[in-house]
Amino acid sequence: MRRVVFNQKGGVGKSSIASNLAAISAQRGLKTLLIDLDPQCNSTQYLLGRDFQTGECDVGVFFAQTLSFRHRHKKNLADFITPTQFANLHVIAANPELGEIQSQLEAKHKIFKLRDALVKLSGYDAIYIDTPPAFNFYTLSALIAADSCLIPFDCDEFSRQALYNLIENVEETRQDHNEELEVEGIVVNQFQPRASLPTRIVDELREEGLPILDTYISSSVKMRESHDAGVPLVHLAPKHKLTSEFMALFELLHPGFAVTTPQDSDKATV
Repeated sequence: MRRVVFNQKGGVGKSSIASNLAAISAQRGLKTLLIDLDPQCNSTQYLLGRDFQTGECDVGVFFAQTLSFRHRHKKNLADFITPTQFANLHVIAANPELGEIQSQLEAKHKIFKLRDALVKLSGYDAIYIDTPPAFNFYTLSALIAADSCLIPFDCDEFSRQALYNLIENVEETRQDHNEELEVEGIVVNQFQPRASLPTRIVDELREEGLPILDTYISSSVKMRESHDAGVPLVHLAPKHKLTSEFMALFELLHPGFAVTTPQDSDKATV
């Protein structure tokens, strides 16, 4: 399964959701790859550490080599994979220079290169793709290469208006480039159940028929602590309420796959 996590709006939790679902997938025994296509490199820093040096082993180099026919020894996508400190979890790192080559990639119509490379890549049970907060070359490449799309949604009116346009873009991509692509669901993130506005917005989106997933991800300082430590929640705080929510989301996306919920999750604090 190749799953892209995408929203055109920044700050909605794309990297957090992609990285934590990938970490749970790996922790449950699935060989898992996360591909970071965001020049901000948030997933890369989260899973590989802030001091990680991309050098010649990042996705920017993979795309750059497609721009020239002079490369006699072009590397396959597998050559850009970096193992993390966590078993079964690997990353293809991002680089801030991704933005610098984007216009050249667009001009030379390299939009199918990621898909073609992933078709040849073997050995992984699950692949997650983190995308930039924009509908651009890298996002379109990811959508073309993916089986499904997860859409993080952070429960405010600006996000709601952007959501309609986003779904149209995904549907257009499905019709034009990838008939197998489906919207797997909208992930309600940073949810505050005691606040009336988030609850009302989510209820209205459900009434409109949008595919809101039943598991919500709460707003919690524990996520910031996880970012700061560079350790996904399933390893940092396996019994925390937020971790339990991510595990429930993973189980929802993998029906029939055994996931053990931490026993003391009901006692954890947000």
